[in-house]
Amino acid sequence: MIGKTASKFNDQLRSYINQGLLAKSGLPNVAFLADQLSVSPRYLSDLLKQETGKTAMELIHIFMISEAKNLLRLGEKGVAEIAYELGFENPSYFTRLFKKQTGMKPLEFRKSQLN
Repeated sequence: MIGKTASKFNDQLRSYINQGLLAKSGLPNVAFLADQLSVSPRYLSDLLKQETGKTAMELIHIFMISEAKNLLRLGEKGVAEIAYELGFENPSYFTRLFKKQTGMKPLEFRKSQLN
């Protein structure tokens, strides 16, 4: 069960993406999201850690990898294109993070979804 703060946090992340801020500003940072929720970054991270066992940054990464999975399933864009679209400045960093979260590289994930 996801807590109230985590739920608001995810809503802010979704809003950030829907407003097209990824392309303009890159990955959202904890300070920006904390500001949107009218709390300090430290307090936000503490609340999220209590509710989910994960830090704010970890939750941002999990959210972005979830978005990446959706884009990979569609199969219309390359890995680098998806990385840039999601605000990652470096496709190899995106690939490392994706592998750390899912246990497979983005292209391996795409292949596993096509079968």
